Amino acid sequence: MRVLYVAAEVAPFAKVGGLGDVAGALPAALSRLGVDVRVALPKYRGVPAGLAPVGEFPVSVGGAERPCTVFAGRLPAAEVPVYFLGHDPYFDRPGVYGEGGTGYPDELERFVFLSKAALALGPAVGWVPDIVHANDWHTALIPASLRSGDANLPAKSVFTIHNLAYQGRFPRERGAALGLNAVGLGAVVRDGEINLLQGAIRTADWITTVSPSYAREILTQGEGLEGELQARRNALTGILNGIDTAVWDPERDPHLWAPYSAVDPSGKRENTRHLRAELGLVETGGPLVGMVSRLAEQKGFDLVIGGFERMMALGIELVVLGEGDPRYAGFLQNAERRYPGRVRAILGFSEAWAHRIEAGADIFLMPSRFEPAGLNQLYSLRYGTVPVVRATGGLRDTVRDCGSDPERGNGFTFEDYTAEAMLGALGRAVRLWRGNPAAWRRLVGRGMAEDHSWDVPAREYHALYERVLAR
Repeated sequence: MRVLYVAAEVAPFAKVGGLGDVAGALPAALSRLGVDVRVALPKYRGVPAGLAPVGEFPVSVGGAERPCTVFAGRLPAAEVPVYFLGHDPYFDRPGVYGEGGTGYPDELERFVFLSKAALALGPAVGWVPDIVHANDWHTALIPASLRSGDANLPAKSVFTIHNLAYQGRFPRERGAALGLNAVGLGAVVRDGEINLLQGAIRTADWITTVSPSYAREILTQGEGLEGELQARRNALTGILNGIDTAVWDPERDPHLWAPYSAVDPSGKRENTRHLRAELGLVETGGPLVGMVSRLAEQKGFDLVIGGFERMMALGIELVVLGEGDPRYAGFLQNAERRYPGRVRAILGFSEAWAHRIEAGADIFLMPSRFEPAGLNQLYSLRYGTVPVVRATGGLRDTVRDCGSDPERGNGFTFEDYTAEAMLGALGRAVRLWRGNPAAWRRLVGRGMAEDHSWDVPAREYHALYERVLAR
């Protein structure tokens, strides 16, 4: 079985969010199962230098031929070939998607190039896939091209929706950039505009989402695509994301000040002490609450703002790492000034600080409006940091409230998307942390003992590929 896995970001070469983590870890897990899997992504400026070119071919974008140079590499610590698709006018830029919170104006053409180059890759490298696994709107042209025959490739398609809110919508007059025939173009046109995600939903041989709950939720809360999703519900599966347990391992994490494990968790307190010292936080006798997130309404920051004074009245310290909406960034900067020594905002993204916050925090807050899968709650469980989450999507599938399930609970959840509901769950966590240290240690231990590796999801994808090929 030969699978080409195509994504706009693949960790560690290019990462903006959870898609990069998934695309860097799932292919490695599939390879361990014996799948001949290879990965394709753009050759961004940040990709390591010194890669050898292994082929070159033209790619048509809007009727113009653009040269694509293929560079070969491998996923770290895995025997998985990676093909970097190079065209410097599109990808030799400071950002992956854009700069300063604004996407590049030619993003349609950039990702049309990625999709078409991935489909034309086979002859250049002497390897032709049985399945092309595409991810999110950036590669949503792939299923439509395969179905319409434009790709001239006898492969099946699997398409994963990581976040339905991002659909690849563009004015209809830019449709010439796609290079689709009438059949393919008909799949992507919606209400007089181009909607690439719609095209993938309509044409993929199989559609997956990143958690079972999200697969159910989008049938009725599908960001305008409910009809298309309901029409394909018999070819829609939710497979819960895993995490790369080699990268996220508190016992061997090079970013941490002190190692620790479920067997010997004592080093966690050392990480908390260093985190406070490095960020200028003053211990107040309350728990340290962490957030690592895009600063976006989807992530629940309007709840944080609405309940902020009451949050701080719980006696917590708060550290937030993220970038995004200037409204939330400005609020957090102002909160730092109003609560010196108790609030710290690190604006931007840092892999090292993401790991250190997961290790040093006592509680991890994820009050998401919606969350297709979520990864940080899984990192938190592995790092002994108790998650407080809204029960939606993948958060519902992975975090069990210890109040309603005392024997199996691994965190705290709330249902209603309100500041009051969030504060109720956070307040319960703070009270348990303060009032019953033994129960807190048992709660932490349950979370750290869970297996959220990619082994089980990879087996589910393997079985799905076999099913798709047999159809």
